[in-house]
Amino acid sequence: MSTHAATAVPNSQKTPLLQSRLGSFLAVVPLSIWVVNHLWDNLAAFYGGAAWQTAVTEYKHPYAQAFTFILVMVPLLIHTVWGLLRLRPQSFRPNNLAYPYYGNLKYIVQRAAGLGVLGFLGAHIWLAFLQPRLVYGQGEPFAAIAYEMHWHAPTIIVYSLGVLGTAYHLANGLQGFAMYWGLVASERSMRRFEPLSIGVFLVLLGMGWGALFALYKAGGTEEVIQERARIMQARGVTTDH
Repeated sequence: MSTHAATAVPNSQKTPLLQSRLGSFLAVVPLSIWVVNHLWDNLAAFYGGAAWQTAVTEYKHPYAQAFTFILVMVPLLIHTVWGLLRLRPQSFRPNNLAYPYYGNLKYIVQRAAGLGVLGFLGAHIWLAFLQPRLVYGQGEPFAAIAYEMHWHAPTIIVYSLGVLGTAYHLANGLQGFAMYWGLVASERSMRRFEPLSIGVFLVLLGMGWGALFALYKAGGTEEVIQERARIMQARGVTTDH
């Protein structure tokens, strides 16, 4: 962000460096690795339902599922609290109208994307992970999610926006991580880092939207439609949405 765009905040109100480093570290190391792995696993949808089911919903060890959930949720909760604290009035002071710079625009979009991703992840974790296991005793069936992607417009729209927000929030967050950990310090080094962030954003977006396309395409096949009907019948659901 340009030095002209910065708003002076008393030292007592600034986020301590240790908290900033911890918040950025938890976002980049465990969460980013999990996001990349999760998007990669979902690309198995191009190879059919069985391949997707194995890659996304099955675990090799009985405790692996619980361990993965804790490994993701604990850093996510810490990062979420850290991010929400930074949105307090004494910490969050956007000045885009007075200083309409590129850095300021990224700053406000990063915060907006974070809130959107928070809502998206909450719904996704419940609907695609917790509800199938807690309510129906199994992982999310491929036919169920593929059908929703193809025939329920709000689902594909929300997932497309959710992937877009996640890709941007993660890729742009790499610059914050680099600053907090001293990897980049000058405005020149920040400009050099920019292409890397853009590249990460495009790769993540391509992976996520590619997986959604594969699910959407599969959802229109007769095999998925019939399998989804059997799933709904077994669950005792007689109407859609």
